[in-house]
Amino acid sequence: MLDTLLGLLVVASLPLAVVAIPNTLSVVAGLLPPGLDQAGLMRTNGLALPALMLAVPLAGVALRRVPAAHLLVGGLALMALSDAAGGYAGSELLVGAVRVLRGVGAGLVLTTTLVAVWDRVAVLRALWAGVLGLSLLAAQAFALWPLDEVSSWRVTLQPYPLVTGVALGLAAVHLVAWMLLGRPGTPVPDLRDRGRLLLAAVPAAAIAVVAISTASEGWRAVPVMLLAAVAVVGLLALASTGVTRSRTPAYTMVAVGVVLLPSAAQVTLVEMGGLGGPGLRGLWVSYAAAGLLAVAASVLVRLFARGAARWLAPMGLLAMVVGLCSVRLVVPSADGMVLAVPFSLLAVGAAVALTAALQEAEIGAAVFGLSLGCTGVLAGFLLGTGVQMSMLDGVRSAQELVDSFVGALHWWALIGGFLVVAIIVLAAVMARRSGRGARAEEPAPPVEPPCAGIPISPPVDVLLVPAPSPADEEEEGPTGAIPRVVLPVSAMGAFDTAGVASGGEGPAVPPQGLSPEDGASS
Repeated sequence: MLDTLLGLLVVASLPLAVVAIPNTLSVVAGLLPPGLDQAGLMRTNGLALPALMLAVPLAGVALRRVPAAHLLVGGLALMALSDAAGGYAGSELLVGAVRVLRGVGAGLVLTTTLVAVWDRVAVLRALWAGVLGLSLLAAQAFALWPLDEVSSWRVTLQPYPLVTGVALGLAAVHLVAWMLLGRPGTPVPDLRDRGRLLLAAVPAAAIAVVAISTASEGWRAVPVMLLAAVAVVGLLALASTGVTRSRTPAYTMVAVGVVLLPSAAQVTLVEMGGLGGPGLRGLWVSYAAAGLLAVAASVLVRLFARGAARWLAPMGLLAMVVGLCSVRLVVPSADGMVLAVPFSLLAVGAAVALTAALQEAEIGAAVFGLSLGCTGVLAGFLLGTGVQMSMLDGVRSAQELVDSFVGALHWWALIGGFLVVAIIVLAAVMARRSGRGARAEEPAPPVEPPCAGIPISPPVDVLLVPAPSPADEEEEGPTGAIPRVVLPVSAMGAFDTAGVASGGEGPAVPPQGLSPEDGASS
């Protein structure tokens, strides 16, 4: 029963959580009352993503005290409250409060669903990864769909109230079933991982402040891109801490977060009907095909390729690179079915990479990677926005606007592809360095005693003990030393989870020394 409820919750709540990220207020700007500041509302409407970024690591820390089932209900309750309050928002302050509630609830949902499915049946973790990939791919489309021919701008604050109510009801039923079945335990991050989660909240807060500053102070394109690049480098540096098996989900989540949603959002906007594309109605078949393939690929990896995370994670990321290359070739297109190719490559690649990266990771490393990935989404949006600003500077006609917008998408696809390749290379280099740091030691040869072969007589007390006879001396043999035996530790490769046997147990004998990276993380 719990597994069925969790599966339904993942399908219903993950898209709701991710759809809170896009800022779509500009689409209904014409419906705003004259007394409201459009630019101010745009800034406050974008507070959902910073709130989500901070909620994910803090929810991971709170799991030590509050069960995941309770936090899941709380997260969906906050999202339902934001839906209800959105109908009454009429000022910048209220809009900001509603969006912050939405972001906090979404962050709780992302974290608690991952923790809740962690130790359940294998297919649930694969379902979580596949639905997350689909949600990131179609988030912009999901956010735009309710805005078709609306009469109120507040729809952006409450896009799917009915679905939110259904998800909250499922969470309540899951909580009751969890209590009736004896409160089955869920894994929680250990003390070291909780410290890393608190550390991950620092760059999330810094990037959020930078994003708000760029929106309110009117920064130019070059400073925005430079700050976004610094943010990505900081996330990768934080992901490089810890052992190899904890770095794998961190690198993967950063790559998926920075690239997938910002790229898919730009493709969706380029393919709108007003720009010559098929519009949302012409894209849903491609989205559905990509989503089904993503979930199926996640399940297959989880069930039949559990020991192949070392090469499946980078292969999934490379599939995303191919998808970005296809974006440069087929976008824009008036035929929505053609877009099934880039959408499928992006969604399937992300789902495979996430599933493989989470195969052998511990729950603390998984939540840590999720927190970095959510922060990476904002960094990717900042980088993509900087590219758009540089391309749209000096535009004078509608045709130039469309051409510059498409050119910005193509440049962003190129930048995103190189960034994913750089992350793959970084992961391989760091794994190889860790492998050299934990290189197996050769067993030490037996140590010969300094007087081997010479009979050694015991000490003699001339007053109490008679001197030994020659026969006694022949019975005494040479002394020897017990050789030191060091068991070799297997070297680790790229995206490897070395040192973990099947069943989650650690190595029989720990290595003799820590690698530089392990020492830094501790």
